[in-house]
Amino acid sequence: MAEPVKIGQASEPGEYDEGMLGLLQLIWGDGFLSPGGADELARLFEGIDIRGCEVLDIGCGLGAIDELLITQYGASSVVGIDVDPALIEGLMARAARAGLVGRMRGVKVEPGGLPFAEAGFDVVFSKDSLVQIPDKPALFAEILRVLRPGGRFIASDWLRGGTGAYSSEMMEYFRLEGIAYNMVTLEESAAALRNGGFLEVGIRDRHAWYLELAKRELASKEGSLKSTIIERLGTARTEHFIANWRQLVLVLARGELRPGHLKAAKAPR
Repeated sequence: MAEPVKIGQASEPGEYDEGMLGLLQLIWGDGFLSPGGADELARLFEGIDIRGCEVLDIGCGLGAIDELLITQYGASSVVGIDVDPALIEGLMARAARAGLVGRMRGVKVEPGGLPFAEAGFDVVFSKDSLVQIPDKPALFAEILRVLRPGGRFIASDWLRGGTGAYSSEMMEYFRLEGIAYNMVTLEESAAALRNGGFLEVGIRDRHAWYLELAKRELASKEGSLKSTIIERLGTARTEHFIANWRQLVLVLARGELRPGHLKAAKAPR
């Protein structure tokens, strides 16, 4: 590949300190660093059987999903990768608590190609991490490379509505987030997968679901959770955190931020 693929990165220095990790889990559930929890995972895996499969999770976070993929979905093993060593430590601690050390492991990676041999996994999965990787065609080529024939790619991601220049509202959201995400549309993602050699490409827009959830999340941050957030983050950081969520709701309401599901398959032999 001409350009190294970024596997993932923290949005800003210190994002994943202990206070922020605890707070995000308070909002999204134990071990989850993106919305939807086990219910959204179930929607992602509707109609898909991964029993006995070896799974790669790109951007694994603290490993709650990886544990579920084994205990509830029957995966034989899951390898979770992330660039943040604190998250990998959290995943390994979770694996130990669950008695899954032999089947669930975390690997800290550096930006670059996926550090695995060709055709090593039955499933490549990702939950809301691909947005941080700029070169989608190169990423999809790497995913195709590490999948076995007939293997499946299953992901949710943060995507955008429309093309062209970002609005001032979206740029303000990026400023508050501390990073300009590498977003494309659902349709562009599907086209990149097809052009990259994937079959059975499917997409699902999850915008309406998350708009309503984000509104409820914001209401809780401004209300019942605010004192807890201040206790964990301090006043100034709390105000930034809530302002960020207000801007998130705004760009969701404008349709500029559109989470969605991506599914595809590698051709059988």
